[in-house]
Amino acid sequence: MADDDLQAQIAQLRVDDILVGAASTLASVAYAKLEAGDREQAKRAIDALAAVLPLLEDDSLRRDLGAALANLQVAFASAG
Repeated sequence: MADDDLQAQIAQLRVDDILVGAASTLASVAYAKLEAGDREQAKRAIDALAAVLPLLEDDSLRRDLGAALANLQVAFASAG
């Protein structure tokens, strides 16, 4: 019964919602890794965010997360 409920909930999810959540998490992780001085992990998070952004359907969210990406890229370059 619980498996059926979970499957039904998963079926209702929109892929874009998952991508937005992933992009937001990647941006947060990238900022945290930069602050911690972990450039390798920050770069991986920044690159992953750049890969996810073009997949987002919502123009406003893509623009906002794109601005976060640009800020991260500048912060990464400045930290080097």
